[in-house]
Amino acid sequence: MPVEVLSFIGGTGPEGLGLAVRFAAAGHEIVIGSRSPERARQAVEKIEARVPGARATGMVNQEAVGRGDIVFVTIPFAGHRDTLEALAPAIGAKVVVDVVSPLSFGDGKIAAIAVPEGSAAEQAQALLPEAQVVAAFHHLDASELMRVERPMGADVVVCADHQEAKKRVMALAEEIEGVRGLDGGPLANSRYLEQFTVVLLSLNKTYKARTSLKIAGIPSSPKG
Repeated sequence: MPVEVLSFIGGTGPEGLGLAVRFAAAGHEIVIGSRSPERARQAVEKIEARVPGARATGMVNQEAVGRGDIVFVTIPFAGHRDTLEALAPAIGAKVVVDVVSPLSFGDGKIAAIAVPEGSAAEQAQALLPEAQVVAAFHHLDASELMRVERPMGADVVVCADHQEAKKRVMALAEEIEGVRGLDGGPLANSRYLEQFTVVLLSLNKTYKARTSLKIAGIPSSPKG
């Protein structure tokens, strides 16, 4: 797979930063986007600390989107619509990997938020009609992603209506040591991926664990 420039909108948060670290270790050029240039710079310093020699740059979101071959969206759902509406012209027809799970944490309870479009990824596709939106990477633990010296041992289920974009992201997932990319069907199935995050977080809370997803019964090298 060719080395691509990966831009992270929300790359200063735990999940985006963890994915950025893993893909920097795989040899990709990383661009961290943020509303704050200072926060983007701090995220780059964290990547460089974990991956000496990493090719990583921080800049404001609009510039970051322009630099990337693939755009990762790893922001809180509260800012999902407004952020993507603002970035839509810059994103254009690029592949967009939506990692957002719409969740609420009120009264100590974790719950899924209903999304009018069906899921955050489907909302992204509605807001970015020219883009090829792919839903993936919802269930990799952020702290484990940061431990770049250790394989993950997890599956990444990938949903999209654009088959080539889906295959591209499945192959990208497998650049993370110990991760297998699986074809999860059309983008409409992304709502189940997003909602299942509630189950994993509940397990984490109950068992003081860091869970991930591993699907049994599929050959180790499935053909998507």
